[in-house]
Amino acid sequence: MKKNELKKFYNRKLKEFKKHNELYYEKSRPAINDAEYDKLKKELLDLENKHNFLKNRYSPDKTIGYTPSKSFEKYNHRVPMLSLSNAFDLEDLKNFEKKILNYLNKNVQFNYSVEPKIDGISASLTYKNKKLEIGVSRGDGKRGEVITENLKTIKDIPLEISDTSFPDEIEIRGEIFIKKKDFLNLKDDFANPRNAASGSLRQKNPNETKKIPLNFIAYTFGYIKNNNFDYQSEFLKNLKKWGFKTNKYNKTLDSIDELAQFHTKFENTRFDLEYDVDGLVYKVNDINLQNRLGFTSNAPRWAIAHKFSAVSANTKILNIDIQVGRTGALTPVAKVEPVNVGGVVVSNATLHNEDEITRKDIRVNDIVKIERAGDVIPHVIEVDRTKRSKNSKIFIFPKKCPSCGSNTVKEYNKTTKKYDAVRRCSNDGFGCERIAIEKIKHFISKDALNIEGLGKKVVENFWELNLIKMPQDIFNLNFNIIRKLDGWGETSVKNLKASIEKAKKTTLQRFIYSIGIRHIGIENAKLLSDNFGNISSFIKIIKNKQFDKLINIDGIGETQLNSLKNFFSDQLNVRIVTELQNVMHIQNQSLVKDGVLKNKSFMFTGKLEGISRAEAKSLVEKNSGITLSNVGKNLNYLVTGSKPTKRKVDKAKTLGVNIISLEDLKKLLN
Repeated sequence: MKKNELKKFYNRKLKEFKKHNELYYEKSRPAINDAEYDKLKKELLDLENKHNFLKNRYSPDKTIGYTPSKSFEKYNHRVPMLSLSNAFDLEDLKNFEKKILNYLNKNVQFNYSVEPKIDGISASLTYKNKKLEIGVSRGDGKRGEVITENLKTIKDIPLEISDTSFPDEIEIRGEIFIKKKDFLNLKDDFANPRNAASGSLRQKNPNETKKIPLNFIAYTFGYIKNNNFDYQSEFLKNLKKWGFKTNKYNKTLDSIDELAQFHTKFENTRFDLEYDVDGLVYKVNDINLQNRLGFTSNAPRWAIAHKFSAVSANTKILNIDIQVGRTGALTPVAKVEPVNVGGVVVSNATLHNEDEITRKDIRVNDIVKIERAGDVIPHVIEVDRTKRSKNSKIFIFPKKCPSCGSNTVKEYNKTTKKYDAVRRCSNDGFGCERIAIEKIKHFISKDALNIEGLGKKVVENFWELNLIKMPQDIFNLNFNIIRKLDGWGETSVKNLKASIEKAKKTTLQRFIYSIGIRHIGIENAKLLSDNFGNISSFIKIIKNKQFDKLINIDGIGETQLNSLKNFFSDQLNVRIVTELQNVMHIQNQSLVKDGVLKNKSFMFTGKLEGISRAEAKSLVEKNSGITLSNVGKNLNYLVTGSKPTKRKVDKAKTLGVNIISLEDLKKLLN
């Protein structure tokens, strides 16, 4: 290839790499999987190594992540958060160790600290005087986004350390991730657990982040004042002692051969883990040697990521089935000829959404490569177009719901100014059979009414037998029929009866959540139940369509209001809630009735000293006050911290709202 042609080819590949970097880090919507990304990166690096004139400032060798978003405050890392070089085979590992020995001294002896590489989002936590001061995303490695309040919602992250051995100042680094089982409830909105974690951390409202079951595992430090640690393995033990979660598979190994053997063993069991991993990280265990080895422009010399091979196989798509979820999301699933992928025989492969099918031009009868890369079911990587029949037809995604025949729609996202990738059934209630079945499964689930003995398969069986068609049918089951069914005896019927009877008594929060209204999760259900106080007020709002009265509930936004309006515009949904009220005992919300802030409303602006916004709101509510999200005529007090929003303060002055400090609020609370 001539020089000019080579440059054009390289620039085209580099442009593609930059695009995928943006989609992966900035948009949280990768268009290719990790294996394809790594392949593209390696291809560029190989070209640069062979042809020096191809070096570019956007080279994978010089860039990390993506430029932090303008929507967040920026923060310069005191120690850069660099990416790791990759190893794919034994030869790569030998070269890695050879470079270390050449850089140091061939007689140096050392071992390796080994850690699983969780497929999540890197974050750094800076602690001063044993308290979490600031939390930051990796960003481009030099500058990250300040996401402190979002990180504080993660239960695994200690806000304060009591251990006396904890350093006066330290920046602890780790990985944010979502477990596979928790991702099942989010798969309608995100392509994979990593995307869900990334999207959750980049919410402007921490209350939205709090709804996602995020986890944190700590693995190293960036800056540390007066470092007294000699080994990485020693530091990991101290992390656990201080209250951080560390990976139970961390270990130390002595040689490249041991690393390779452990990699093979671990790779064979990785799908059994409760989270996604895409490799192992090997670090020179001796921290003094780490300091001597230092860094290249974008990676440490003393660490490397040994990636797992993509477990894939070729098979034929027999059909494309459209599944309808509880929220109406249409998810395409490829029915394939059974094939062994990574030791498991599979016959289904997810196609994610309509856009994915269009982008990869996936059709029925295509020969495709499918990969099992930690997902619950495999996904289609690519189509072998050389084996495609001349009579092949483009797959047309249904514009009508395959379950009820209603129109399907893609919603417009005002924030991203784009249409959602997911197409949904416009029937947002029990009028659609598939949605109804999924909603009933949600109704009896653990976080809702928790009816033991009435699992998902039982619900589907009872549906086919016309025993259950609506949630209220559960409380009027014909147990004489059930006794005669295969697998049901007197004991199992008795247990089911008792579980249903127990479920009749529930809280208003659980009841609202159990109905399965889109965008109304457990936290939003609590906000609504706190506002209504009792089921009668809830029913009144529904019947009179007075949803705009909820606009001032702090944490309930336009998205939730529209979802409530849409759901209860269907009279069938109104009837279901009314009938459930008649057969259930829904307890009133237990709030303090006569606290010192009774009949007073509060709003907060600016950073509060010594107390989180969430705790301040909780204090107000515990003392019978209410918190609002907007400055208006119904607001009694605007509580200001440091750097309050000028617009809110000016509006409060215009309306004659009392503007007070946190100290003033404390006086009101005695």
